[in-house]
Amino acid sequence: MIKEISSHPSTSTRRLAAIMSADIAGYSRLMGHDEEGTHARLTRYKRDIVDPTITEHNGSIVKHMGDGFLAVFDSPLEATRCAIVIQQTIAARNSTVSDKNHWLQYRIGINLGDIIFEIDDVFGDGVNIAARLQTAAKPGDVNISGGVYEQIKNKLVCGYQSLGDERLKNITDPVRIYRVLPDPSAVGQAEHGLKRLIRTAVPLAGACALTFGVGVWYANRNTTPGQTVTAVTTRQTDIPLADVPPRPPSAKVIEAVSSEARADTASPIQVVPPPQISVSEPRLVAAITPPPLQKAKPSSQTKGSRDCSDCPDMLNLPGGEFRMGSSSDFTEKPVHQVVVPPFALSRIPITNAQWQACVAANDCRYRPGGDGELPVTNVSWNDIQQYVAWLSRLTSKPYRLPSEAEWEFAARAGTATAFWWGAQMSPGYANCRGCGTPHDPERPIQIELLPPNAFGLQGMGGGVSEWVSDCWHSSYHGAPKTGSWSTPNCREHVLRGGSWLSDPDDVRVSSREHYDSGVRYPTHGFRVAISGTGERDR
Repeated sequence: MIKEISSHPSTSTRRLAAIMSADIAGYSRLMGHDEEGTHARLTRYKRDIVDPTITEHNGSIVKHMGDGFLAVFDSPLEATRCAIVIQQTIAARNSTVSDKNHWLQYRIGINLGDIIFEIDDVFGDGVNIAARLQTAAKPGDVNISGGVYEQIKNKLVCGYQSLGDERLKNITDPVRIYRVLPDPSAVGQAEHGLKRLIRTAVPLAGACALTFGVGVWYANRNTTPGQTVTAVTTRQTDIPLADVPPRPPSAKVIEAVSSEARADTASPIQVVPPPQISVSEPRLVAAITPPPLQKAKPSSQTKGSRDCSDCPDMLNLPGGEFRMGSSSDFTEKPVHQVVVPPFALSRIPITNAQWQACVAANDCRYRPGGDGELPVTNVSWNDIQQYVAWLSRLTSKPYRLPSEAEWEFAARAGTATAFWWGAQMSPGYANCRGCGTPHDPERPIQIELLPPNAFGLQGMGGGVSEWVSDCWHSSYHGAPKTGSWSTPNCREHVLRGGSWLSDPDDVRVSSREHYDSGVRYPTHGFRVAISGTGERDR
């Protein structure tokens, strides 16, 4: 999986270019089924299809990244043509494979931007946008930015489906996204599935008027009943977000999510049985309106202690040794043994009300606002340092962000599976897109509505992406066996858990992401930790 690119080169040149970002959908799952066969087929696809097609369209590959690649073109038209040819050729190749579980399908994103060129790499917002477009694409699809669309809309014999505007990480302005429709059958079959509806809240569609090539492009595609598709030249009107009620995932969506969830490769230890809550009942998954969740009743397991009226509930965790990471993504490798001393962690992420207490004391300069019971969001790693410094002065205790190892230890709560409740996504356990909880595309739900894990912690997956103390490293090679992994003057720190806008795969206990320490983003929040538990027990 290609992750967002962020770097700070010292010497470079700039130029306007079309950037193509691509990766194979579900590559880890495919490798798990047939490692040698998948690797061999991907190698052939690169050699026989990807590399020569990019060359034929006057592009150049900057680098191959595992199952994906990054390429640049002087022309956005040639970049889009190249992407369509790659997708159609691979679709034709896949049609000869009877087992769809063995299909290799690229997701491709293309953006036009002024980017920084170095000898062996490219950098900048333009590259990041292309990577995010690729991540948002469905398997076999090509997503392009509005800048690319404006350059090619009257030059290619195909149509485009507007997917609306999206705010992308570290990008100031929203980016308009279009899905390329190269096949004439797409006029009546263009999907606007649940995931895109929730993400954009604007069910816009485009249509294709002329033929472009291989009919297998949309073979075996599911259509959405009643979907209307308008001509490319028709002006699209955005629907106000408030007018689009959130919809629960269908049973089919939940089944698809569950089939792709992967168990982590940690040492087998006892798995905590999932708590029994009504929202997890399969018969409720396809309800028109999800039933309201109820705040979890405090128990001896979930009760915390507070150091002041505005302080968070802190739970004492025993510490221990566990296997951290997984084989699901290269950033989560290698799985390694970690020792975590006893510590305390806030039961839920810090709320708006708790943050506002710091603002009222004139110790936190940033004023995010929002419902007091919801997690505070849009805070940077640097912002949080003001909060923990204030909380430490107020209580005379060394509050801090948890380390990445502490966070995963707390999230696992003694389990060794992909999610703390089991090996597959189950509805009602986490707040994310497709997690089976009431979904608001504007904000997370109240975290206290979610069931606690075995440690009594709530929201350890979904809700808000939580900052931790560690600097970002692209893998665990060289990671310490204890403590936080920090480097001098690091520009990026790690976030854990995924957010209410994340896909289920990103709320796995081992999933990692990173972001610039001084930049705020709407889905970012945090919880606090304190070393040791002896003082708290007295």
